[in-house]
Amino acid sequence: MKYVLMVIAFIVLSACNHKEKKVNEQTNPNIIFIYLDDLGYGDVSAYGATELETPNMDFLANNGRKFVNGYATSATCTPSRYALLTGQYPWRNRNAKILPGTAPLLIDTTQTTVPKMLRNNGYNTAVIGKWHLGLGTGNVDWNSHISPGPNEVGFDYSFIMAATQDRVPTVYIKNGYVFNHNSEDPIEIDYKNNFSGEPTGENSPHLLKMKGDPQHNRTIVNGVPRIGHMKGGQSARWIDEDMADIFLDEVKAYVKKEKDQPFFLYYGLQQPHVPRTPHPRFVGATGMGPRGDVIAEADWCIGELIKTLKEVGVLENTLIFLSSDNGPVLDDGYEDDAIEKLGKHTPTGNLRGGKYSLYEAGTRVPFITYWKGHIEPGVSTEIISQVDWLSSLSNLIKQPVNNLDSENHLDLLLGKSVKGRSDIILEATSRTAYRQGDWVLIPPYPGPKMFLTKGIETGNSSEFQLYNLADDISQQNNLAEKMPEKRDEMMAAFISIVGDAYKQTSRLKFD
Repeated sequence: MKYVLMVIAFIVLSACNHKEKKVNEQTNPNIIFIYLDDLGYGDVSAYGATELETPNMDFLANNGRKFVNGYATSATCTPSRYALLTGQYPWRNRNAKILPGTAPLLIDTTQTTVPKMLRNNGYNTAVIGKWHLGLGTGNVDWNSHISPGPNEVGFDYSFIMAATQDRVPTVYIKNGYVFNHNSEDPIEIDYKNNFSGEPTGENSPHLLKMKGDPQHNRTIVNGVPRIGHMKGGQSARWIDEDMADIFLDEVKAYVKKEKDQPFFLYYGLQQPHVPRTPHPRFVGATGMGPRGDVIAEADWCIGELIKTLKEVGVLENTLIFLSSDNGPVLDDGYEDDAIEKLGKHTPTGNLRGGKYSLYEAGTRVPFITYWKGHIEPGVSTEIISQVDWLSSLSNLIKQPVNNLDSENHLDLLLGKSVKGRSDIILEATSRTAYRQGDWVLIPPYPGPKMFLTKGIETGNSSEFQLYNLADDISQQNNLAEKMPEKRDEMMAAFISIVGDAYKQTSRLKFD
């Protein structure tokens, strides 16, 4: 009997040691990027919103590190997503613009990327949600395996939409294959010409439940007209109101499946990008119409993710980054009362501009890091960019990478340092501006002065613009003529970084 008890004790002790070893082996945290689409600096209550409640985003901000000078690299989606994953400024890649649904893969498969770096160091990797970085090589057959794509740039698992909710193809793609596709109903996509007999928003307005502008007025799916033409794939077409739940279910399943080993999850929410189609549970949740309601829906999704991390016991070992790909826009292609029902809400906060703009509201976005027990709650005023995640995470896992643009600010992201970037290049529609300390320089560009895109000031002007954000956060006082020495100093520093990229987008003469 004594011998039996000794054997049992040995087995129990061995099992405990094995479990402890397994836990200790995961020295690196799980990493989750929560990336919203068109969420503005002023759309989160932790950032000053008073008319919208975002309790789950607030939880991460108030219990983690909230950055008030955190930037996306671009004021539009594709370029920012490119920079987030590659650590490279998008203006270095001439193709890094808003892509159609048929665009080839923007990221070179030989490039270093965040998921590739992490996968090479023991992480399982996944992208779930919006992709919008191109697929294939330029002539995609949507009825067979689609490659290259997310799986070829570092993701073990992918469940995505190809581009945006307002563009065809309106299908989910799982690991390179259209999800729920019926081979007897082949998919065809054309961004120029419609297919014979296919209804559009133009010729069949009686089929619409949401009206679009001329650009968003082609193929109708679920009563919503889209950009581009699509034929076939009826069984695979998504139902817009279910999209948030579909992606969330995928996220929950992935976390539960990979909970016992390090994982990297890129969760690309589609909200509050157009078309804004909240699930019926959230219709009327905010009184602001569909735009406010999908922000409430997105916040709930984030709460469900946090709840899942708690349930499976990995919240304390998960580093979460939450941000947006660019600033806000209200009227962006559909009639959805975003302006009419705005009320007192200010999506840009006290910033000028918005999506498509070189002004601050184009690229300064909610920027939050959370890691329970590792990040001391607080607010940082230091400059930080999404382009820095590559080098910062490489430092976390102790695997150095060579990158021209991405800076290592891991200690800042974790709240252990008070030193951030000294300067940053900001971009909107292939044009760039420069922030250095508290100063922002917007160099001259052709076109009418301060012209509008979808009701937003782009910041383009034939004149220099110079602002001191410490005294003028809303960029109302242009100091370029009053402070020529500072303007010229900033311009010289700007040109030393961007060089030819600026010369190609301006009409100024250079010696």
